[in-house]
Amino acid sequence: MALPNPGMKIGIHRTAMVIIDPQNDFLSPEGVTWGVVGESVTENNTVDNIERLFRTAEEAGLPVFVSPHYYYPADHGWQFEGTLEALMHNIGMFDRKDPLNLDGFEGSGADWLERYKPYIENGSTVVVSPHKVYGPESNDLVLQLRKRGIGKVILAGMSANLCVESHMRELLEQGFEVAVVKDATAAARLPEGDGYQAAVVNFRYMANTVWTTDEAVTAIRGRGRGMKTAA
Repeated sequence: MALPNPGMKIGIHRTAMVIIDPQNDFLSPEGVTWGVVGESVTENNTVDNIERLFRTAEEAGLPVFVSPHYYYPADHGWQFEGTLEALMHNIGMFDRKDPLNLDGFEGSGADWLERYKPYIENGSTVVVSPHKVYGPESNDLVLQLRKRGIGKVILAGMSANLCVESHMRELLEQGFEVAVVKDATAAARLPEGDGYQAAVVNFRYMANTVWTTDEAVTAIRGRGRGMKTAA
């Protein structure tokens, strides 16, 4: 039996694009995770696809929110960590000197990918407070969405089986409709498994719909018409 595909209709004033962790440590060949995510990022054309989503949202007037990942010195004092938390802290991923200090931030692993800056720093994109593990429970993403009357989210960014999947799950639990753009994300490949393939299965099982970037662009440009697509 095939799973149903409810689809999601886009209304410009009720729908937002949410991009997770569009940062150098995930998406640049100089980033600390490139050795394990680079193959997946390259195969999915993730960097270009995220840029297409930013550009299309800006052209259509679709609200855009960025949920970043930062670690400050105090976060390295945690007394216990999960597997990937320990790894991220060990390799200095997303490290910043201080919540109010941008010394050394420009061009660092925690900084935005350079090509995304015109879209993120345009005066209208909302950058929410950082999430600390994977999901948005510890930041103000849901508050910012609710305060703007947003009930539907187009979700993309990094990485598929960690922050993207965790954001999807929490947004669904909070009563949002969620469409995941499956080729505007990627994940690590390790001996323990392919994080991207694991995530794509769960996207299809849980999200309202799963789109390619082409499908997402068509849906945004069509605005009210929406789409139903197969994963």
